[in-house]
Amino acid sequence: MKFATYIKITLALLCLLGCSEVYAEPWMDAFAVKVRQDAKDKGIPGFIMVVVEPNKPNRYYTFGVTEKNGQRITKDTKFRLASVSKTFTAALMAKYQQLSPGYDWQTPITQLVPEYSFDNYSDKPVLLRHIIGQSTGFMPNAYDNLIEANYGRKRVLNELSKLKPICQPGYCYTYQNAFFGVLEEHFMQQNSSYAAQLQQHIFAPLQMDASVGKQALESSAEWAKPHAAVAKNKWVKVRVKDDYYRFSPAAGINASAEDMAKWMRAMLLENPEVISSQMVDEMTQPRVATKRELRRRGWRGKLTSAHYGLGWRVYHFQGVKLNYHGGWVQGYRADVSFSPELNIGFAFLMNAESNLINTSTPDFWTRAVTNRSSD
Repeated sequence: MKFATYIKITLALLCLLGCSEVYAEPWMDAFAVKVRQDAKDKGIPGFIMVVVEPNKPNRYYTFGVTEKNGQRITKDTKFRLASVSKTFTAALMAKYQQLSPGYDWQTPITQLVPEYSFDNYSDKPVLLRHIIGQSTGFMPNAYDNLIEANYGRKRVLNELSKLKPICQPGYCYTYQNAFFGVLEEHFMQQNSSYAAQLQQHIFAPLQMDASVGKQALESSAEWAKPHAAVAKNKWVKVRVKDDYYRFSPAAGINASAEDMAKWMRAMLLENPEVISSQMVDEMTQPRVATKRELRRRGWRGKLTSAHYGLGWRVYHFQGVKLNYHGGWVQGYRADVSFSPELNIGFAFLMNAESNLINTSTPDFWTRAVTNRSSD
């Protein structure tokens, strides 16, 4: 069989599994063929990728199943987003500032949760933007170990309040999960919840079927079971853990590829009544340098700068501004990214903790930049 014929047949089979438009974008289809083969070689149980562009149908590329002998993954299969949840939390808090004059990125955390104090500098309190922007000044991933040991949210926050910072708020990048617990505590004090506020202000207006929490995931009609590696290219199903769901603003959202397509379209300003250009500009403004990202596997040599904004990583990728976030909890990996310059959004959801995602997302954007440059 000639190679060209083989590629055509392979692409056609792939599209039967989820591509929405045969041969509409050959470079995307060729990319998906490669990722699918890599996933097969690594024994990965399943994944789905979705690409969005304005005025074009969504393109879905699927592979595998929800679990051994389970359903095939579809655009409606729910996955855990893990830290990709932070992009939604940033948007929710940006939205709040439009709806409630009492909220501002400069709002001190002690104003939101008076019972906790993280202030170690009298002239530089910890502000809302420091939590959303990963610049609280405390050691990175502080007390993630307590989250994973199933300590209660209040207990973890009390332990955090005893820590001494490594820099003043806003002066260095210090990635956190536990600090996002203050937002859940704040909403509870308002007789509400993070899930309820997200549903009212983000999910419902965007007609998303996304959810928050373990129970919501496991009650979904279609959901991908988590898988962990037990040997090279060998995966086993594991149980869904409660731990990071207790800190939902950091890592508690469940969504399908269909949901993520709607999310990326909103970030590309297709729903300005929900996600405005001002909100996107605020969230994707480079705020604190993240130099270690420049050396990250798959991205190394392709980034000229890397920063954290508000809930989004902000990269300069081969001359193009790219907004990105990844997520990882036991049994799942997720990536979401979009480029306003290229007018493309890309999301990758996987029910395994595979490093395949580390190289696939930058490979997609390399191909996207190359393709647009040659147009």
